Amino acid sequence: MYYIGYDIGSSSVKVALVEAETGKKIIVLHEPQNEMEIVSLHPDWAEQDPEIWWQHICVATKRAIREANIEASKIQGIGISYQMHGLVIVDKTRNPLRNAIIWCDSRAVEIGNTAFAAIGQEKCMEHLLNSPGNFTASKLKWVKENEPEIYSKIDKYMLPGDYIAYKLTGAVTTTKNGLSEGMLWDYKENKVANWLLDYYGIDPSLTPDIVENFTNQGILNEKASKESGLPVGIPVVYRAGDQPNNALSLNVLNPGEVAATGGTSGVFYAVGEMSTGKSTRVNNFVHVNYELETPRIGKLLNINGAGIQYRWLRNNMGDETYESMNRKASKITIGSDGVVVIPFGNGAERMFNNKNIGTHFLNLNLNIHNSAHLFRASLEGIAFSFVYGMECLKDDNATINVIRAGNDNLFRSEIFSNTVATLIGHEIEIYNTTGAVGAARAVGLKDGDYNKFGSSITTNDHVMTFLPLKNKEPYDKAYQKWKQELEFILTHKK
Repeated sequence: MYYIGYDIGSSSVKVALVEAETGKKIIVLHEPQNEMEIVSLHPDWAEQDPEIWWQHICVATKRAIREANIEASKIQGIGISYQMHGLVIVDKTRNPLRNAIIWCDSRAVEIGNTAFAAIGQEKCMEHLLNSPGNFTASKLKWVKENEPEIYSKIDKYMLPGDYIAYKLTGAVTTTKNGLSEGMLWDYKENKVANWLLDYYGIDPSLTPDIVENFTNQGILNEKASKESGLPVGIPVVYRAGDQPNNALSLNVLNPGEVAATGGTSGVFYAVGEMSTGKSTRVNNFVHVNYELETPRIGKLLNINGAGIQYRWLRNNMGDETYESMNRKASKITIGSDGVVVIPFGNGAERMFNNKNIGTHFLNLNLNIHNSAHLFRASLEGIAFSFVYGMECLKDDNATINVIRAGNDNLFRSEIFSNTVATLIGHEIEIYNTTGAVGAARAVGLKDGDYNKFGSSITTNDHVMTFLPLKNKEPYDKAYQKWKQELEFILTHKK
């Protein structure tokens, strides 16, 4: 028997099949083969058609079943991971009214900032553990203010994972996890933050019904079965945003454990216990194993400008592969002979209080520097942004005992991983897992056995561990130079 997991990213949709009993990966693949389009009608906007996600899920599911050579009838449950903070709005017929406004869209920054000031920092931090910020609730307010005709037709708002669960089951529901991502969960009252909706002038009835994780959230209907190739009647058991799900995939479930991601964006996600929010640079969310008796909170530090910086270089440097870029970068000394890359060209950065400072290439000497210097300086710049983010987490009272990361593009780079491990002074455990695999395995947590779940990850997925290097001095020197350049930009750029 098998479980299937989906990970709806902004670049692609991934699907994984795992053995139900052991958690062993059977197949992992993605659609489309090239990256999905992000529509940007204005600077700092980012949208996608949610129907495209569903179409790719259907294609990927049929491929996975065919290429794994299994019987679809043996798939027993579905788990969903998805890009966080997005907004999907549907009418009474459940059709999307517009493109989804996705995670890296910055249009609602000022709306959230205004709400934070008007409502008051104390109330927001006590009840939401965050500022309303540039999250789902503020994006919905933007639609109300700027697209009133569309807003008037809204029957329900959803997170991206909620929409995929609807396409599978026909039921419009959400979770505490999802609502917390949107700044719509009141931790103190343990219910939807209708007072924030009231402040925004949004009808609370637009909120879907809440379902719990690791339970039957709805069963696959005939229409979805026909389109996807999955058997009718299997349950959706689990859904979570990509970062809480990534933490689950890496067995990061207890205070002191940290999950790191180095994809299009970079993330540190530290698990902590319930507390009042302290810093708007660090965002707190309901973790996948949150219970009233043991309220586990995910403390997320997001870095928009991460892997996208390295990808941009690859796309604009001819026929380079990541492997060739890493190889050339390794021949350049630590500190990139003075070249500094400030890699924040992917929208507003929450760790800079939603400032949008862009990407900067600094100190280039056209007589001595070449593409290899840019490759190394980019890897170092992204690594330094992770170190800076870790400092922000510690300032927010996060405890750091162990760091676990997926074996993705950035962490495959020795330059990147050695730089981060050396500067933060912690080992980084690398696991060969994915969000889709984690979502599939999560279906098995209906039994509540987290120890068994964690043991299967260690057994199946551990690849290697990066240790802090003994000679820290050149890394410290390069980091301080980078940080000095960053702080100058933060001080002087409006």
